[in-house]
Amino acid sequence: MSANQFGSRFVVTSFGESHGVALGVVIDGCPAGVTFSQALLEKEMIRRRPGHHGSNQVVSGRNEADMPEVLSGIFDGKTLGTPIAMIVRNQDARSQDYARIQNAPRGGHADDMWKNKFGHSDHRGGGRSSGRETVARVMAGSVARMMMAEVSAPTKVIGYASQIGPFQLTQEERAQVADKDIDSFQARFPSARQNEVAELLKTAQENGESHGGIAEILIQNPPAYLGQPVFHKLKSDLAQAFLSVGAANGFELGLGFESASVKGTNFHQSSQDVYGGIRGGISTGESILLRVSFKPTSSILDVAKKGRHDPCIVTRAIPVLESMTWLVLADHYLWAKTDRI
Repeated sequence: MSANQFGSRFVVTSFGESHGVALGVVIDGCPAGVTFSQALLEKEMIRRRPGHHGSNQVVSGRNEADMPEVLSGIFDGKTLGTPIAMIVRNQDARSQDYARIQNAPRGGHADDMWKNKFGHSDHRGGGRSSGRETVARVMAGSVARMMMAEVSAPTKVIGYASQIGPFQLTQEERAQVADKDIDSFQARFPSARQNEVAELLKTAQENGESHGGIAEILIQNPPAYLGQPVFHKLKSDLAQAFLSVGAANGFELGLGFESASVKGTNFHQSSQDVYGGIRGGISTGESILLRVSFKPTSSILDVAKKGRHDPCIVTRAIPVLESMTWLVLADHYLWAKTDRI
């Protein structure tokens, strides 16, 4: 099985299975001299992990500490420019919960697809197709964020849920997200209706139901001129990054699919916001607005009741999408350094 790497200049290799000894990442291409923040790394891992009882999120009951161990590439608080290797050890796996799916694949999951494609797979917790694989992405994304903080300090990446099941943010609520502490809201849904959303997800969890939703990523003050104009447009690499996350099934930039019903004379003479901060595949320096949709969690009914599953993927996907955004920005920033002599 190949294709476990992401990036062209800032290259990350993810490894490990949901119920294996550990999951981890190797980062190759991060420049030397970047200040390494253990506090930032641990904070981002806490934001992603299940079982974080201090959070307001209705999520899986799996309680992993997810304390990252840095094995190489860091010395005296700075990156060395050599490969950075990090792992987190699995401590709360309950492999017995998955014994029956070894020969009876779950509907909507990839159990049968992986086994039929490769001939041999780890069924425990979904193995490598589990959402737990994303710990590697968050560790790598944290380092990418550290790098970007030194070369483009004003850049911010803000993720939030704009829709959970039938609940959607109003235009006014969406306009205020940059001023909100997103993690303080139930389901990371920054709205006065957050408690209704929490009740929806709690009921779903109890009844073996699940819901889909939409996450939005707002990039404020991105560097201008990131992106290659043909095969590695900034938008195409962001789309690849987001759609590689489990359960993601749709991507939009700027006005997105709404632009299909707008006349060109209206579209191109309106606000620059319709382009989403990217033109010709290259960042303009304006805010970039991205949107990704998620299908309802595949674990439903008895499978959901007997296991430990999220009733909605969006909530915990947000830190992962933010990390993937930082990875793309770091990759394209390093790429841009070679575009001109």
